[in-house]
Amino acid sequence: MTSPAAPAPQPPAAPASSFAPFRWPVFAVIWAATVIGNIGSFMRDVASSWLVTDLSGSPAAVALVQAAATLPIFLLAIPAGVLSDILDRRRFLIAVQLLLACVSASLMVLSHTGVLTVGLLVGLTFIGGIGAALMGPTWQAIVPELVPRSDVRSAIALNSLGINVARAIGPAAGGALLAAFGASIAYGADVLSYVFVVGALLWWRRPAGADDDLSERFFGAFRAGLRYARASHDLHVVLGRAAVHFLFASAIWALLPLIARRLLGGDAAFYGVLLGAVGLGAIGGALLLPRLRARLSADGLLLLSAVITALVMAVLAAGPPQALAVVLLLLVGAAWIAALTTLNGVAQAILPNWVRGRALAVYLTVFNGAMTVGSLCWGLVAQETGIRAALLISAAGLAVAAALLHRVRLPEGEADLMPSNHWPEPLTGEEVEHDRGPVLVLIEYRVARADRAAFQQAADRFGEERRRDGAYACGITEDAADPERLVEWFMVESWAEHLRQHKRVSQADADLQTDMLRYHIGPEAPVVRHFLTLEPPARR
Repeated sequence: MTSPAAPAPQPPAAPASSFAPFRWPVFAVIWAATVIGNIGSFMRDVASSWLVTDLSGSPAAVALVQAAATLPIFLLAIPAGVLSDILDRRRFLIAVQLLLACVSASLMVLSHTGVLTVGLLVGLTFIGGIGAALMGPTWQAIVPELVPRSDVRSAIALNSLGINVARAIGPAAGGALLAAFGASIAYGADVLSYVFVVGALLWWRRPAGADDDLSERFFGAFRAGLRYARASHDLHVVLGRAAVHFLFASAIWALLPLIARRLLGGDAAFYGVLLGAVGLGAIGGALLLPRLRARLSADGLLLLSAVITALVMAVLAAGPPQALAVVLLLLVGAAWIAALTTLNGVAQAILPNWVRGRALAVYLTVFNGAMTVGSLCWGLVAQETGIRAALLISAAGLAVAAALLHRVRLPEGEADLMPSNHWPEPLTGEEVEHDRGPVLVLIEYRVARADRAAFQQAADRFGEERRRDGAYACGITEDAADPERLVEWFMVESWAEHLRQHKRVSQADADLQTDMLRYHIGPEAPVVRHFLTLEPPARR
């Protein structure tokens, strides 16, 4: 589920379109293999979700399988995002695909021999979730290697379309195989799908990355990603809105097998049809989104998605006819893709390239954490109060939360995040080892008393940038003997991390710094000094 970044012959010129990335053979081959792989994964998920209702009638057990699939992504998405930046992505993805193939092969054998239990099913589903957690950030990070920069957005949209094509085909096909031949055949089809994915990855000849003496190591990159997530207010808004929305909306996914069987009186094939309807609805929603975006803001789209999902859950609680239920699931699919693409699109728009994979991994952690907690909670609620009551409670909670949070506006994501490269190289008396630190940076300003409040506000805004890009502490100090002499200071864990800051500062950050500098009244530019921790005598 990745693709070769190897330079390919230039394809014939063609007008830009949503399908332009298919002009690149590498993207086209990997995209097709990914669709086949995802179809197999949906077949496996249908078999597991339905099989657990045969092994146990407990709603909590059904929800536990759903939680086992998403919990690893919640736990491992951030480490996976770091690994995607420091390992060979092609080899990493091949290893993950082989792990997932082993999981499905084990399920196939256990279900065929009749020894599969709820415990084994949950355990193997959890291992499969680990594979999904490792693969997700890597697949997102590899897209820019497959197509030129001008086609990246279209490639991301086509990946979303491919997932929903698989969602439309996989569940229905899995339900049909499950009903006709049993769970072992559905699991076997998933094993076969990995042949195509691994084959495409083996065909890919990804060139080795250029050596970079500032390349990050795992723990340093991990800390940098967490620092960015902790300091970014815009990212906090996206994460908060996503957590609340998916916490309530997860009820329909956690309870859908029971809705299909108990409220709607369907079999495994009908359950597959319902999931296929979700996929078809998502495809239709994706095609309608450009028109909706022209009329609604991101906040409006998220509110519309929540209202539609809440209404559908309320109607499903009444046990409608099966035909109407299929139509309702079409609406759920459209609402689901609207929420996913809106939140993911905003997250992409506010993230600079250097931390995109790790910050998106934080987003995936929150998303899957909300899905995991929601699945467990709604399973327990359904067990205590019944499926109908659980659906009505979740629908009411989603509608109320959406209305209240509509006032917490999502960021517009229009800032220019391209590197500005306007910071000069720091002056040093001799070569500094990259691992030496921490580093204290001082910038001296002269600010009139009348401008101090405005300067401090500008410094606070720029201080957020300092923390996002690598500072673990920062502030403003005043000279007791000369109140107009102010010193901005910040600390970075190593000299290498400070050099990375020089590469990370964006055009938008440069504008914030310019806003600070306009209050400086000195005849020359502010003086910048770098201080290093004194090395112990033994090292000198």
